[in-house]
Amino acid sequence: MSSLLLLFFLLCTTTSSSSSSPSTNKNEAETPKTFIIKVQYDAKPSIFPTHKHWYESSLSSASATLLHTYDTVFHGFSAKLTPSEALRLKTLPHVLAVFSEQVRHLHTTRSPQFLGLKSSSDSAGLLLKESDFGSDLVIGVIDTGVWPERQSFNDRDLGPVPRKWKGQCVTTNDFPATSCNRKLIGARFFSQGYESTNGKMNETTEFRSPRDSDGHGTHTASIAAGRYVSPASTLGYASGVAAGMAPKARLAVYKVCWNAGCYDSDILAAFDSAVSDGVDVVSLSVGGVVVPYFLDAIAIAAFGASDHGVFVSASAGNGGPGGLTVTNVAPWVTTVGAGTIDRDFPADVHLGNGKIIPGVSVYSGPGLKKDQMYSLVYAGSESGDGYSASLCLEGSLDPAFVRGKIVVCDRGINSRPAKGEVVKKAGGVGMILANGVFDGEGLVADCHVLPATSVGAASGDEIRKYIMSAEKSKSPATATIVFKGTRVNVRPAPVVASFSARGPNPETPEILKPDVIAPGLNILAAWPDKVGPSGIPTDKRKTEFNILSGTSMACPHVSGLAALLKAAHPDWSPAAIRSALMTTAYTVDNRGETMIDESTGNTSTALDFGAGHVHPQKAMNPGLIYDLTSYDYVNFLCNSNYTVNNIQVITRRKADCSGATRAGHVGNLNYPSLSAVFQQYGKHKMSTHFIRTVTNVGDPNSAYKVTIRPPSGMTVTVQPEKLVFRRVGQKLNFLVRVEATAVKLSPGSSSMKSGKIVWSDGKHNVTSPIVVTMQQPL
Repeated sequence: MSSLLLLFFLLCTTTSSSSSSPSTNKNEAETPKTFIIKVQYDAKPSIFPTHKHWYESSLSSASATLLHTYDTVFHGFSAKLTPSEALRLKTLPHVLAVFSEQVRHLHTTRSPQFLGLKSSSDSAGLLLKESDFGSDLVIGVIDTGVWPERQSFNDRDLGPVPRKWKGQCVTTNDFPATSCNRKLIGARFFSQGYESTNGKMNETTEFRSPRDSDGHGTHTASIAAGRYVSPASTLGYASGVAAGMAPKARLAVYKVCWNAGCYDSDILAAFDSAVSDGVDVVSLSVGGVVVPYFLDAIAIAAFGASDHGVFVSASAGNGGPGGLTVTNVAPWVTTVGAGTIDRDFPADVHLGNGKIIPGVSVYSGPGLKKDQMYSLVYAGSESGDGYSASLCLEGSLDPAFVRGKIVVCDRGINSRPAKGEVVKKAGGVGMILANGVFDGEGLVADCHVLPATSVGAASGDEIRKYIMSAEKSKSPATATIVFKGTRVNVRPAPVVASFSARGPNPETPEILKPDVIAPGLNILAAWPDKVGPSGIPTDKRKTEFNILSGTSMACPHVSGLAALLKAAHPDWSPAAIRSALMTTAYTVDNRGETMIDESTGNTSTALDFGAGHVHPQKAMNPGLIYDLTSYDYVNFLCNSNYTVNNIQVITRRKADCSGATRAGHVGNLNYPSLSAVFQQYGKHKMSTHFIRTVTNVGDPNSAYKVTIRPPSGMTVTVQPEKLVFRRVGQKLNFLVRVEATAVKLSPGSSSMKSGKIVWSDGKHNVTSPIVVTMQQPL
C-alpha cells in the first residue's frame, strides 16, 4: 500500500485554495493512509491535560491510529486515517492545509587533508585548533542509524556531555545503554510512518533500534564527526588515517531510513526531536522530488530548525549531470553538491588489440592471472540475451556464454556491485562496467565481489566496437584488468562529480542551488559489521571502513565544517555560517584552472558548483557575511507569491507581507549569490537590481573595494563601489544592477551566463557569483 502523507496545519484561518486535498477516488476512499495534522498549539481546550489527549480525542474513528506528535519545529501529530476521516478533520475551523507525503531516498581519509584540516600546529590546523575540534557542538545526523562500536565513535579524551543536551539514548536488546558514550550522546529511531505504510518490519533484516543495518548512516556520521583512527583502509585501499570534519564534536543519530525508504512523518519527528534535544547542526543526506515549500515536509522542518538557530545542511541529490536536478532547494537549507578529491583507485582494462582503457575499482581478492588474457564478451550482443543481459540483470546471463570470460555490463536498473554478482554466479571471471551516455565519463569506484572495473561512456563504446570487430574477423576479443591500488596527488582536482545534481533551482530560479560542493566521490568512512562492503546481501566480507560516493557523502563534510565554524563563532546564525562557506569557496582546481565537469571534461559553471568548493580555513575569517533572519525568509515567501496561509504552513506564525514590498522581489533575499532570470518576450534590453547587506566580521576600520567580472555580454554595476566600516558588527548596504541584451533563442529554450563580484580589503576576498539566465517563452 503506498503511503499518502497529508499535513494538516491548524490555525484559525480558512484553507488555502492552492493546498491539495486527500484523494476521494472511490477505489481508495476507505483505504487507511498516513496523514499529518498540524494544530494551533495554543488552541488546546483546557479540559485536555496534554496535547496528545486532545489529538486523540479528535480521531473519531476507532481504526484511526496516532503515529507521532510534534511540538518543536511545528505543532501537531500524524495518524493513520481513512481519507473520509481526513476530510472530516479538514473541515474543522483550525485546519489550514492538506498535502501528500513523499517517500525520500538516500543520496548515496584523505578528504580532511585535502580540505586542509589535518591536525597539526601549522596554519592548516588553525580551524581545528581555534574551535577545539567543536567539542561543545552537537551534530544531529538524520539517516539509517549507526554502528556504535566503530572506533570512529570512541570517546577517549572527551569531556562531559554538554550541559545543554536534553536528548536520549534509546536502548533495545541490540542497542544497549553502553552503545552511547561521551561521543555518541544521543540515538533515537522513528519507524511509525514506515510501518504504517509497509506493515511491521522484518526484524531478521532490519534492527528495530538506532542500529544501522544499511551502512549509509554510519558512513555519513563518521564523515561529519568521526574520531582519528589509524590505520584505516577499505580492503587495503586508501590506507592512512581516517577522521571526520569535526573529530571532537558530539553526535546524535536519528534513524528514519529503512528498507523501503525514509518517510516524511518519521523525518519530521526526527527534526522535532533533534531541535528539542539541543543539536547545533542537522545533517540530512536524503531527498525527494522538488515541490513548493509549503508542500515539502523537509523544507518545513528545516525552517523550524533554522528558526531555532540550528544549521541544516542537505545533499543536493545524485540526479546529475542533467540540469534542474538539484533537490533540497529551500533558501534556509545549505545545499551541498559533490566534488572529487585528489585520490583515485585506477584499474585499467588492457584489450587484446593493445589499447589500454582507464577505469576505477576498489576490488581486493583473488585477482586475474598475471600475463593472461581472457575472452571478452558483451552480453547485450546477439549471442547474449538482449536488453536484460546487456544490463547483467539477475538471471539474464547464459552461463555457457560467459563462463570463464570477462563480461561487459551496462550501467542501469540494478546496483553496480549487483551486476558483478550476476556475472560471478553465471561463471564469469571478471566484469567491465560501462557508463551509459547519460552517465558520461564520471567514474565511481566500488567494492566488487569479483575482479571488476568501471569505465566511461566513450570507453564503453570503444570496448564494444572492439568486441564487434573481433567477432567479424573471427579472432575472439580478449582483455584483462590491471588493479593499481591507490593513487594520490591526482590532477585535476577537485572536479564536479558527474552524478552531482545541478541547477537551476526548479522551485526558485532566483536562488542559486547548489550552494557549494564538497568531497563526495570515493570517500572513506566507517562501516558496520553486518553489511559487506559491496552492500549486496551475499557479500559476507567485513571491513571497518568503506569507500562510498554521492552527495550523501558531501553533505556531512559541510555539516562538520559548520560545527567547527559555530564553535569558533558562537554568535553566528545558520545564514552567517553558510555565507562564510560560500563567499570563501574556490572555483579553481589544483592546475590553476576553472574546475571541470567530470561527465564531459568541459569547464563547469555556477549551476554545477554554486559558489564553489568549500575552503574551511578561509571560511573561518570571511571578512564580511550576508546574514538572514526568519523575517527575511518570510519576505522572500511573500515575494514568491505564496498566500498568507501557505506561509503560515512553513513558518508557524502569521505572516505580515507589508515589509516584502520594500524588499522588491524574490532575488532581493540577502543571499550570498545573485541569480537573475529574464523572460525576453520580444524585449531588446532588460535590467534588474539586487539589494544586499553585508556585516563586518573582520577588522574594524576596514575599507572594501569591489571588483566586477560581469557575465559575458552583460553590464553589471555596483553602488557604492567602496564600503568603509568603522567597527566589527557594522552593516552596510550596496546595490547591484544587471543589464542584459536579448539573445537569439528558440521558443522554450534558455541560455545562462555567469560572473562574479568580489569585495576586497587587501586581506579578505568576499566573492558572490552572479548567474543570469535568458529565457525565450514558448
